[in-house]
Amino acid sequence: MDYEIKELEKKIQDESETLNRIRTEVSKIIVGQREMIEKLLIGILTGGHILLEGVPGLAKTLAVKTLAQTINVDFKRIQFTPDMLPADLIGTMVYNQKDGSFQVKKGPIFSTIILADEINRAPAKTQSALLEAMQERQVTIGETSYKLDELFIVIGTQNPIEQYGTYPLPEAQVDRFMMKVNLSYPSKDEEISILNLHAKETSPNPAVVADRKAIKKARGAMYRIYIDEKVQQYIVDIVHATRDPERYGIEDLKPLISYGASPRASIYLTIGAKANAFLHGRGYVIPDDIRDIGYDILRHRLILSYEAQAEEITPDDIIEKIFANVDVP
Repeated sequence: MDYEIKELEKKIQDESETLNRIRTEVSKIIVGQREMIEKLLIGILTGGHILLEGVPGLAKTLAVKTLAQTINVDFKRIQFTPDMLPADLIGTMVYNQKDGSFQVKKGPIFSTIILADEINRAPAKTQSALLEAMQERQVTIGETSYKLDELFIVIGTQNPIEQYGTYPLPEAQVDRFMMKVNLSYPSKDEEISILNLHAKETSPNPAVVADRKAIKKARGAMYRIYIDEKVQQYIVDIVHATRDPERYGIEDLKPLISYGASPRASIYLTIGAKANAFLHGRGYVIPDDIRDIGYDILRHRLILSYEAQAEEITPDDIIEKIFANVDVP
């Protein structure tokens, strides 16, 4: 087993160079926001959708666009609005007067990387159309279903400040996002670097440093990363602690959680931990990998009680307590 892991680790280190090149190139354009860049790389590597939450101006759109440019894939930015229809997203049937037939006009969802800007501004019908694309990786127009790109991912953005004209995302859709990443302001030094880089007539353009073939090859290597049974049990214990905290000696969390994380959280914790290990050039998962991605995978899957909201307790507070109390293998 040790020999196999060493052989795999050598292959992982070789394949992870692809992601290192992408990270380096994106970092030339995006100053700071290291966590966002890391999570975007995990999204590309795993095919998991990502929800970015942060105030305007934190380079969310620029980061996603730059990422798409570095791997030379199609990118579409879709601005979600309250009057948006499903057809505006997935396309529709168009009548051809010449031959009296209907033809399919595909919408912007037929791309590789989709930036769903202010995703919570679209009404329920549009969200349901997006839900099929996110879960099934296909869309239905008329009576025909069309497959999406095999590297297709949705990166949604939300503004935590302005709530006028927004719709709460359905729980089923929120659960389809692998991660919810909270973004913060840059530091003083980072902001000076941003001024020097972007406050001039021309902005730098990223180079193409990988392609879809390299991403698929890296993804295949990532899924072969070894995860021990004890680490799997650790993942399951963390998720179960969100549902039954009393069993793990944290009874005070019981009245604060209305609903815990779904089994999808266990799946994403496993895949995300493998991706995190891959980015660090390791052929095996360690508990630190789970902690690195745990907050982003769990925070949007916990439904807090009114008591927790009244006491201004956040999902991150609860996740921190769970990590502190669940035994580490």
